Amino acid sequence: MYDSTLLPDLVSHAADLTPTAPALTYGKTTLSYGELQSAITCLVSGLVNLGLQRGERVGIYLEKRFETVISSFAPPAAGGVFVPMNPLLKPEQVGYILRDCNVRVLVTSQERLAQLQESLAACHDLRHVIVLDSAESPPQITGLNTVRWSDVLASRPASGHRLIDTDVLGILYTSGSTGKPKGVVLSHRNMVAGAKSVASYLENRADDTLLAALPLSFDAGFSQLTTAFYAGARVVLLNYLLPRDVLKAIEREKVTGLTAVPPLYIQLAQLDWPESITDHLRYFANTGGRMPREILDALRRSLPKAKPFLMYGLTEAFRSTYLPPSEVDKRPDSIGKAIPNAEILVLREDGTQCGPNEPGELVHRGALVGMGYWNDIEKTAERYKPLPVHAPGRESGLVLPEIAVFSGDTVRMDDEGFLYFVGRRDEMMKTSGYRVSPTEVEEILYATKMVGECVAFGVDNDRLGQAIQVIATSPANGELDVMALLAECRVRMPAYMVPSGIEVIKGPLPRNPNGKIDRKTLSTMWIEQKQPLS
Repeated sequence: MYDSTLLPDLVSHAADLTPTAPALTYGKTTLSYGELQSAITCLVSGLVNLGLQRGERVGIYLEKRFETVISSFAPPAAGGVFVPMNPLLKPEQVGYILRDCNVRVLVTSQERLAQLQESLAACHDLRHVIVLDSAESPPQITGLNTVRWSDVLASRPASGHRLIDTDVLGILYTSGSTGKPKGVVLSHRNMVAGAKSVASYLENRADDTLLAALPLSFDAGFSQLTTAFYAGARVVLLNYLLPRDVLKAIEREKVTGLTAVPPLYIQLAQLDWPESITDHLRYFANTGGRMPREILDALRRSLPKAKPFLMYGLTEAFRSTYLPPSEVDKRPDSIGKAIPNAEILVLREDGTQCGPNEPGELVHRGALVGMGYWNDIEKTAERYKPLPVHAPGRESGLVLPEIAVFSGDTVRMDDEGFLYFVGRRDEMMKTSGYRVSPTEVEEILYATKMVGECVAFGVDNDRLGQAIQVIATSPANGELDVMALLAECRVRMPAYMVPSGIEVIKGPLPRNPNGKIDRKTLSTMWIEQKQPLS
């Protein structure tokens, strides 16, 4: 295997070695590595001919399909930066991302473009929209060049800009505590080092078939592509409606590796797994939150031959820890140890190392540490900090600082070096595998003009990880109609963001000393009482 240094190398090297080997399956069609590389090369030419400059951003707003993968690998090969957007996002949220990172080219479908047209008017840096082929001609939008996918791929050959592995590769947006999504900036080195690391401990190989069930806008979802391509394996793209669709795909495609989030595993554990799956599913991996013990036990009963990998990661550093399958029986509540080529520290607030079983902040150092948040100095300074001079790996003679990711999560490390998750320091909610900002939920609720005051917080839930609970007051001009508000939420929010419960109480809501609504007090009271507060 060639040694890959840039993201596109993962595909081009596999294409050089085994051009006819299957790379991607979508529906009933499979692309070989040679065919995938050819499509990427054509799109590189198309982007360069559209005038894409080094470092300019290319947004992707599509469900999982061949064009989504091609559009993810071609911009970096052309010298640009890819920005994948969750297909569940609403037009207003897509518009915010396009504006925030000054996207120059957008790749989307005819149907999605029709929904986006109003939002695109404020995207002043956007110049080109590449529209997937359909029976209709691309719509003409004032100020934008709309062009068919096939026409772009038919452009005259052109070479991309020169790059090195520390150049920006992609920007993955994740919800931020300020209410707006944060763009995590990743380099080629970050992504390729992550592919090599994960593929090594999962022991991915060329005869593997990985199921891409997670969104490709997630680091863990995109990792299914990078680890598979590094090993020369095949990826099956799946946009599923029901958990049973996942089982059918695993059985039909003889999937050998499955990575999912706890809410999906909770649903899958309730189904009858076809016996034939145990003949080919080699492992299942968990990410995006703690796997409930009873769910893990149920999956292991259904999949006695499959190895379970329990993982912990954060987009800011891709992946941090994993628990080897050999340790699962001994310590099923552990998030394991650092993945290869990473070091995980547990530090006190003063930067010194915690002792065994002493709670502290999980800090990640190494090649997977990202490049900060796009255009957000304040939030970057909160998460990406210089390591203390006395931290492991920091010798006294080193004068340049080393930046590490301070996760904001509290963990403890036992005498044998295994880590255990304790809790989150911030107010982010983890629901259905998604990180959701309570402020983002509140801003949308206020935009409906159907509430007076409101506060959102997460409540532990076996099925979702956390359910989103809202406490609100009626608007000044009338009563709060909960059912109507929930209906409006479903229009304005992705499904995972819609509150599970809305409780109406008399206002005003309590404030903290700074004059802000006291979310902590309200959530604590609600969780302790588990009954109406009014």
